[in-house]
Amino acid sequence: MGTPKLEMSEAETFDSKIVPHTKTPKLEIRDVGKIFKTRSGETTALEKTSFTIDDGEFVTILGPSGCGKSTVLRIVAGLEESTSGTVLLDGQEIKGPGPDRGMVFQSYTLYPWLNVKENITFGLKLKGVSQKERDDVARHYLQLIDLEGFEKHYPIQLSGGMKQRVAIARALANDPKILLMDEPFGALDAQTRNIMQEVLLKAWEESKKTILFITHDVEESIFLADSVYVMTARPGRLKKRVPILLDRPREFSVKGTAEFGAYKEELLTLIREESLKIK
Repeated sequence: MGTPKLEMSEAETFDSKIVPHTKTPKLEIRDVGKIFKTRSGETTALEKTSFTIDDGEFVTILGPSGCGKSTVLRIVAGLEESTSGTVLLDGQEIKGPGPDRGMVFQSYTLYPWLNVKENITFGLKLKGVSQKERDDVARHYLQLIDLEGFEKHYPIQLSGGMKQRVAIARALANDPKILLMDEPFGALDAQTRNIMQEVLLKAWEESKKTILFITHDVEESIFLADSVYVMTARPGRLKKRVPILLDRPREFSVKGTAEFGAYKEELLTLIREESLKIK
């Protein structure tokens, strides 16, 4: 294979316009902006930003610290209200939190008084799903995240990587329309992080859920994504979309290829350009 060269038809530069992937995107962000009011005045965290995500697409967002990438995710989750613009999920405007969006944070957010199986099926129990169906769902996801035999363990008995596996399984078990992930592997050591990336890709290949994933790790972003969105320094806006054309399913060994290295160089250069603007 040759080193990929990203032409404008592949790597798209943004100027606050909607870049359509399909006629009916799963997620559509239209001119979304966010201004925070503080004692010292107003701070623009996010300039008017627009983009779309296809059904089943895995999208990662990269950018320098403070660029607003987590703000984008929190607005999509309904945890933060935008100052301007709208967010549409399956054509319906998002106006607050809802079960149609699954969340996985860097902190594990598991219920310490529930065991692994109970944590995974907690949302299903609230919905009134029968015990038998909950057992079937738990069995499926325990197998998917390689935690069979740990269903009766409590969070305090698990390693950080195992806790995050449970958090991912719990989010998927609720069958959301989209999975939102805010630097979920940021607190893990390098080896565990690499393994968790493979676990997540395995779960995504099986579920084909739409995923919006925030990270500051360039290699992680390339390894996981169909498309990488790069944000500018604050006030944040989208600078470029870089489609990742590496074959799927992806193995860890792809990180050592020339193609992977070319994407890494491209993205590091884009982020460095923005980081140098931060005063």
